[in-house]
Amino acid sequence: MVVSYTIIIRKLLIYGATGYTGQLASEHAKSIGLEFIVPGRASLNLQNLASTPRVQYRNFNVTDSSEDIDAYLKDIGVLLNCAGPFHRTAKPLMEACIRNGVHYLDIAAEIMMLMPGCGSSVTMLGCLAMYLIERSISPVSIDIALHVAGPISWGSAISAQKGALITKDGEKRKGKPLQSAESATGFDFGDGRGLVECSPIILPDLIAIPRATRVSSVRTYVYIYEVVFPRGDLADMPNGPTAVERDANPYHAAVEVGLEDGYSFTAITLIKAAKQVLVMEVFGSGFVESIEGSIIQIT
Repeated sequence: MVVSYTIIIRKLLIYGATGYTGQLASEHAKSIGLEFIVPGRASLNLQNLASTPRVQYRNFNVTDSSEDIDAYLKDIGVLLNCAGPFHRTAKPLMEACIRNGVHYLDIAAEIMMLMPGCGSSVTMLGCLAMYLIERSISPVSIDIALHVAGPISWGSAISAQKGALITKDGEKRKGKPLQSAESATGFDFGDGRGLVECSPIILPDLIAIPRATRVSSVRTYVYIYEVVFPRGDLADMPNGPTAVERDANPYHAAVEVGLEDGYSFTAITLIKAAKQVLVMEVFGSGFVESIEGSIIQIT
């Protein structure tokens, strides 16, 4: 008996490949020799991108009918959505991916994704929080802050204008991303500025981190230089920061993990000290750092 197998090689589709972040992702994919497809309406930018080796063009848009989108996705294995604002593009593309068994990834910092953690802010904050949680004793709260340095892209500005920052009453603040709230708090990002006031913001970490860590009290903040956030008509702003601007303005993140009360810490140190005395071990100024979750930081 002869058994034959058909191997179907599924492809990567980058939706929004001509946007700022989409262009960066596309350039990186090309640099490592990855084949991919760029969809959209015919444009000079898409034609130039699709004219390079290993890049194919497919003429479709998120506003097409479900039947047409399904046909376009028949040989796609992964769809990477780089086209914000995501409240417009995520839902139809997610639904299409579910219908067609396609893996969906996006770069959103908005609470609506199937697979969070692909964008820089989510990856940075989530990984830093988990790093500290894994080294902490009985964490009870997590405060996370993102320092956005340098210019931001057009897509990020649109998302921010749609209302991610929170007022003192816990409401989303729309159209006024730089107004402070009474619940603002200070963070030190280690850049020489000391404590800077950060405003509360809605990030996917509010959902992802409690589920991953079982720490229910999670708060997220952002610090944006006022000169960084664009004013006026966003249509007039550049597509995004240049390579020089990106290199000169790295993002910073700060995470504070709240532990159990001091009495719990006392109980742990007391027993550890007693054990060392029993075996005649000497301990000095570094003793506190031998307690899991304890860090001495000199600022």
